[in-house]
Amino acid sequence: MKIALLGYGKMGKTIEKIAIERGHTIVLKVDKDDTTYDLSEADVAIDFSIPGAAVNNITNCFNANVPVVSGTTGWLDHYDDILKLCNEKKGSFIYASNYSLGVNLFFELNKKLAKMMNPLEGYSIAMEEIHHTEKLDAPSGTAITLAEGVIQNTDKKAWQLDDGDENTIPIVAKRIDKVPGTHTVTYSSLVDDIEIKHTAHNRNGFALGAVVAAEWLKDKTGVYSMKDVLGL
Repeated sequence: MKIALLGYGKMGKTIEKIAIERGHTIVLKVDKDDTTYDLSEADVAIDFSIPGAAVNNITNCFNANVPVVSGTTGWLDHYDDILKLCNEKKGSFIYASNYSLGVNLFFELNKKLAKMMNPLEGYSIAMEEIHHTEKLDAPSGTAITLAEGVIQNTDKKAWQLDDGDENTIPIVAKRIDKVPGTHTVTYSSLVDDIEIKHTAHNRNGFALGAVVAAEWLKDKTGVYSMKDVLGL
């Protein structure tokens, strides 16, 4: 498979390594400042750029009829427009806040736990995410996905950065050098705490999941998620 890398930072370089190990070829590497490029040789594109470049990158892929896997976060206020454009162009698109196969299982575990906890009185919920100091957005897209999973299965109405009340989920975002990503969901009461946690040891899990998603998306049309890729 011929892959275009849209975004060639640390994640892009890790994806390149994993993709080559899986027998694929990298035919294009787009840096964060590049706005025009030729996608004609690519079978699929993987976008791990920056929030300000993601919409342009995804749009370029739709216009070039190239399936695109996007892992860039911080641009989701344009998400509905991108879905509309994908359908208009009969494109192929997967967005995930986190492509780690383990994290996507964690998402499902989080929803199940939230559903079980909802009827119980006396528990408050809080979330914490820790990432490297180069991460541009806060809270992380993964933390937002976790919060949305709780909201879907409880009486909570929204999430809020740092603070919360009985109707919202507080998310504490910390930035610590060289931390690939740690996410914790905690239910606390006067008698006990229940906690689930995912800790990434390196970027390889994110990169592998993105390449697996690209392999799955090739030759398909439509909008999909990692639940589709993993058959969850």
